[in-house]
Amino acid sequence: MSDSNTTDFINPSTFILLGIPGLEAAHVWISIPFCAMYTIAVLGNFTILFIVKREPSLHWPMYYFLCMLAVTDLIMSTSTIPKMLSIFWFNSREINFSACLTQMFFIHCFSAMESGILVAMAFDRYVAICHPLRYSTILTTSVVAKIGLALALRCGILALPYPILARQWPYCRTNIIPHFCCGHIAVVNLACADIRISSYYGLFNLVSVIGMDVFFIAVSYTQILQAIFRLPTKDARLKTFRTCISHICAISALYIPDFFSSFIHRFGHNVPRHFLVLFASVSLLVPPVLHPIIYGVRTKQVRGRLLQLFTHNKT
Repeated sequence: MSDSNTTDFINPSTFILLGIPGLEAAHVWISIPFCAMYTIAVLGNFTILFIVKREPSLHWPMYYFLCMLAVTDLIMSTSTIPKMLSIFWFNSREINFSACLTQMFFIHCFSAMESGILVAMAFDRYVAICHPLRYSTILTTSVVAKIGLALALRCGILALPYPILARQWPYCRTNIIPHFCCGHIAVVNLACADIRISSYYGLFNLVSVIGMDVFFIAVSYTQILQAIFRLPTKDARLKTFRTCISHICAISALYIPDFFSSFIHRFGHNVPRHFLVLFASVSLLVPPVLHPIIYGVRTKQVRGRLLQLFTHNKT
C-alpha cells in the first residue's frame, strides 16, 4: 500500500490548494474584501496606464517607471488572486503541476520586479534632485527602456531556478498544499527529499535581490537628503522633499508587509497557520492596491488629469 501511495505522488499531475487552512467555513466571507481589493488594484493600475498614455505632459521617465510598476502589479495580483477567489467561491482547489510551477515563477519574478522598479524610481528621484540640469540627458527614453529590460532579465533569470528546483524533487508524501498559491517553499516542503538547496537558493535570492535593492534605495536617499539639506530655504527643502513622498509611500507599501510576513514565517513558530497564510495573502495584495492610490492622490499631475476625466465625463 505504501509503495502504491508513493508512486502516485512521485510526479503528481495536480496539486490541491487548501486556500486558508482552518478557515474554510469563512472562505466566502473572506473573499469579499479580497475581491474588493483586487477590483481596486485592477481598476487603479489600468487608470494609471490610461492617464499616462493619454496625457503627453506625463511622458517623462518618472511616469514610465510608474507604468512599469502598474503593469507589474497587475500581473502579480492576477497570477494569484483569481485562483484564490475560485477556491473561495467554487471550491476549485486543483491546480495542474505545470500551472503550479508557472504561478511560482510569476510570483517570484514579479515580486522581485516590483522591488527593482522602486530602485529605478529612487534613481529617478536622485537624478531629478541632485542633477536637475542633466535630468533629460541622463534619463532618456532609451535609458529608461534599457533599465526596464535589465530589470525584467534580472528577475526572470533569478526566478527561473525556483520552478526548476521544484520540478526535480520527488513528491511522495502528499499533493495537498496548505496555501492559496504555489509559493516555492509551500510546494517543496511536500517533497520527500533533502530540499536544502531550495532553501539556500531562496535565502540567496532574498539577500541578492531585496537586500541589494534596499541598499541602493538607501544610498539614493542618502544622496537626496544631503542635496535637500544644502538648499538655502526651508520652503525649498520642503517643496523638494514632497516630490519624494509618493515614492517613499510606495516603498513602505511593498517592504513593510513583506518584512513582517517574512519575520512571522521565520520566527512565529507558535503562530496559527491560518494567520500566516492570511497575512501572506494580504502582503501580496497590499502593494498593487496602494500603489495607484498613492500616486493618484499624491502626484499632482496624475490627480489633475484624473479629475479632468471625471469632470469631462459628467459634462
